[in-house]
Amino acid sequence: MKKTTKHLSVYLLLLVLACSLAFAGGYQINEHGARAMGMGGAFVARASDGSAIFYNPAGLAFQKGINVLAGTTLIFPSSSFTGPKPATTETKMVSQMFYPSNLYASYAINEKFVVGLGVYNPYGLGSEWPSTWAGRGLSVKTDLQTFYINPSVSYKVNDKLSLGLGVSYVMGSVVLERNIIFAAGGVPPDGKFKLDGSGSGININAGVMWKPTEKISVGLSYRHLTEIEFEGDATFTNVFAPAAPSFPSGVTGTATLPMPSNLIAGVAYTINEKLTVEADFQYVGWAAYEELKINFSKAVGGSTTSTEAKKWHEGWLMRLGGEYKLNDKLDLRAGFIYDYAPQPTWRVEPMLPDANRTDVSLGAGYK
Repeated sequence: MKKTTKHLSVYLLLLVLACSLAFAGGYQINEHGARAMGMGGAFVARASDGSAIFYNPAGLAFQKGINVLAGTTLIFPSSSFTGPKPATTETKMVSQMFYPSNLYASYAINEKFVVGLGVYNPYGLGSEWPSTWAGRGLSVKTDLQTFYINPSVSYKVNDKLSLGLGVSYVMGSVVLERNIIFAAGGVPPDGKFKLDGSGSGININAGVMWKPTEKISVGLSYRHLTEIEFEGDATFTNVFAPAAPSFPSGVTGTATLPMPSNLIAGVAYTINEKLTVEADFQYVGWAAYEELKINFSKAVGGSTTSTEAKKWHEGWLMRLGGEYKLNDKLDLRAGFIYDYAPQPTWRVEPMLPDANRTDVSLGAGYK
């Protein structure tokens, strides 16, 4: 009689990060698993837990039994603006907290096939500025949220090669607020504009994992571009009487935002039974974000559209991470990230201020 053993692993993790905009440029979030985060996100060539659904679905094929992984990240973005005159005047962004969360579950059907389901927030974040600041006509508040519901399947071709595929249903919401400046001196006072929209879409991701030797693992994953059309109420308030006819009520607004494509390649090397290191390169297709165009159902201020040029360029990240097995119960992790931001330096904007940066991560896992 053949005896079958089922494995159930459950992890619940609360991780706190205090950094500018986490480990990714623009409004992309890459923090979707404690193990990967501890190694600076260098995980595509290992993808050895439930977060493989996000990082590289091919990694599921090398996992056994039932696995459940859940976690959240606390992000506290901060930025400030100095200028225009006097140059010593500094305006700080309003303090906010974002908490992208994730939940993964996988099940090995047999030695070849593993299926999984993940729910996570790969794009989002936002900003909020004082309502009286110098750039209030550009942005006062931005809030973007997305939820990906991502079923995946992974197939082990042989002991060295696996393939993975995922399809996501994407739900998103966006809030855009800015002031309508009628006069520089504040007389009459500013009006208020707000777009509160929601939308949905479909996303596809895929991955390959190859283990040519016991010490080397190579991973490649791809996530396709998804463009979400957000639609909702466009409201105009505090508009002084003479201008009121130009800012009608009952207006609907639509705006399309890209959730950019991602291509990640990495190599992991097991130096000895205690230490494994990995290096990844990540390309992000931010050039898809050329403009923010809002279409109105009625003419607003004499036009049915409001267009703001973005002209973002392609982004990329380099990651290096390591994991050291201190003993049978405790693993120590560290990572380094260089992030080439997609915003042109000549047009850094208040909606989501960004810049090139380096990050260092530390982590630990206890069994």
